[in-house]
Amino acid sequence: MSTRVEPLVPVRQSTILDAITFIPAAIGAGTRRSLGAIGATTRFIGETLAASRDVGTWMPQAAEQAMRLGVASLPIGLFIAVFTGIVLALLASYSFTGAVPLYFVGTLVEKTITLELAPVLTGLALAGRVGANIAAELGTMRVTEQIDALETLGYDPLPYLVLPRVLAGVVMFPVIVGASMVIGVGAGWAASVALLHLSTADFAKGVRLFFQTFDVEYGLVKSASFGFAVTLIGSIRGLRTQGGAVGVGRAATSAVVYSAVLILVLDAFWAVTWLLGREASQ
Repeated sequence: MSTRVEPLVPVRQSTILDAITFIPAAIGAGTRRSLGAIGATTRFIGETLAASRDVGTWMPQAAEQAMRLGVASLPIGLFIAVFTGIVLALLASYSFTGAVPLYFVGTLVEKTITLELAPVLTGLALAGRVGANIAAELGTMRVTEQIDALETLGYDPLPYLVLPRVLAGVVMFPVIVGASMVIGVGAGWAASVALLHLSTADFAKGVRLFFQTFDVEYGLVKSASFGFAVTLIGSIRGLRTQGGAVGVGRAATSAVVYSAVLILVLDAFWAVTWLLGREASQ
């Protein structure tokens, strides 16, 4: 009895040419998606700024959003500032022991809080509270078709929902950060007097020694840009929500992550463009 032998079918394997063409294709697809996202975000920003002409729509909402997003977030900023000031004073004392006069504790606390820690730490904390709040709120309105109903009634979502939140962030973030600066330096002074036995006069001497109004200006401008970024990203992620409750959760999470990353990027941007530029001009 003869057995029939089936011919072997050659198996196609990845070739070097396939690998060579796959890599540029993947890079091109990623670049296309990135450019598309940048273009969509830029368009959204332009449409949001253009919506500022509709004063009658966004003005009544702006004060309410400033209270909800700004004033209600003030305790978080002050809580962070208190412990930041205390820790900075203790770290400065530890670093300066036997090498630098202790009145430089006031210098380090003032410079570090006003230039960096108050804006950045407060911005990161508010990215979690404000960014997630906006994304979840607008996302819920999107998946429950409330935004579609507003559009049916003739309301533009940008001046009615987005612009009041963005303006509230730009205005209230510097207010919260300014209060955090004062409380943080005050907490550093209290820790220096109570724990380091540094006199008030010496602490004040250190603060005045290198204090410049630019320190406060720099921190407040940075915080305004953080407020713009956090509220804008929260609005974008909320309006693009899909998929019900799961989609709302994803929108809130992505809003916090993107906001935190953009805060750090903006922090580096201001340091490179403003601080270095100011040093070069002097």
